[in-house]
Amino acid sequence: MAQAELQVEVGQAVPDFTLPSSSGEEVSLQQFRGSKLIIYFYPADNTPSCTQESCDFRDAHPLFGETNTAVLGISPDDLKSHNKFITKHGLPFQLLSDPDHTVCELFGVWQLKKLYGKEYMGVVRSTFLIDEHGILVKEWRKVKVKNHAAEVLEAVGAKE
Repeated sequence: MAQAELQVEVGQAVPDFTLPSSSGEEVSLQQFRGSKLIIYFYPADNTPSCTQESCDFRDAHPLFGETNTAVLGISPDDLKSHNKFITKHGLPFQLLSDPDHTVCELFGVWQLKKLYGKEYMGVVRSTFLIDEHGILVKEWRKVKVKNHAAEVLEAVGAKE
């Protein structure tokens, strides 16, 4: 089966997945049925852009809560790294570890990247909005961090 056939698409149900969480538990997509869910994929803990993005989602967290919207961050980093990142920046949501890139590939964010003339595989910063029924309703790919959390808040109907 071609890779593209395995990727999520706007308007379709997102297949359930389970990943280890910074909370020490396994977290499944199914657990968020009945509320909206923002999943943001980011390359690495404690890097400048990833820190800014995570802190922007942290600062907006109360407004997401007012719209019955949960937030999850996913990167390939391990749980020890996630827990240090959460503690250092006071993140009020869970970070999930995807070291095998399974969920990253499901969402099509594990891609060939280039930096300083070198090619490597990595996470392309992306955010997804899943509705109360598990349907992917909006996606932001190749995200620029500036004002991104505000755009996502607007999409879920939050009033700033």
